[in-house]
Amino acid sequence: MKARIVYALVLSLATSLASAVEGDPQPSVMWDYFHTRLLDSGDFVFDDKVQVRVPPFAEDARQVPVEVDARALSGKVEKVMIWAELNPIPQVLNLYPSAQLEKFLAVRIRVEQATPVRAAFLMDDGVWHVGSARIEAAGGGCSAPSVVRAEEGWESRLGQVFGARFSDGDSSRLRISVSHPMDNGLVGSIPEFYVNQAELRDAQGAVLARLDLFSAVSENPTITLRVKGQPHTQLWLRDNNGNEFSAQIR
Repeated sequence: MKARIVYALVLSLATSLASAVEGDPQPSVMWDYFHTRLLDSGDFVFDDKVQVRVPPFAEDARQVPVEVDARALSGKVEKVMIWAELNPIPQVLNLYPSAQLEKFLAVRIRVEQATPVRAAFLMDDGVWHVGSARIEAAGGGCSAPSVVRAEEGWESRLGQVFGARFSDGDSSRLRISVSHPMDNGLVGSIPEFYVNQAELRDAQGAVLARLDLFSAVSENPTITLRVKGQPHTQLWLRDNNGNEFSAQIR
């Protein structure tokens, strides 16, 4: 709770004092703050090779699709970060890909209000390549009551994983969904309860991708990744209460 209060104060201060960074395709007074907080003040470039696609308006602010396509980038990716700047919980996910993963991912998130959405790729030359988009929203997606918890018997479905692999030329598109309320701690007296770790592994157990997830991800989270080749894969997940789930994706 203290962290959220501090964030609100920083947001208020930044709004009144800061100015947008030159070259920012989605001018935002919060860029300097997140550059320091998330990117550790590292070298960066706003790069149109990192395409962030969102709908023009969030029809359902609890389930907003975000697609990031950076396949035009050359070089090795060390880390990917996605965040929504004006959310009370801005971080969405961190991705640590292997060479088998293509520079593409999609996820559904919550948004509390209209906000810039950023995706940053840390390349092997030490430079962050940042793509941006803006989503308009009526608001309330982060503080709305859970739909999952209103469904009878949701506990019995906790951790059920649904996944499919679709061949696409020389690669595979993996679409994965897991049943989980992804409680963010902002609603009533319900504490945080969300999937916070995931690994995509090949049939032999080698890690193809590791993800850190945050509670800005939507309920029943859905993630799409692209993998080179046509491998059989398995997904492992853990939530912040220590529950572990896994499934084969063939």
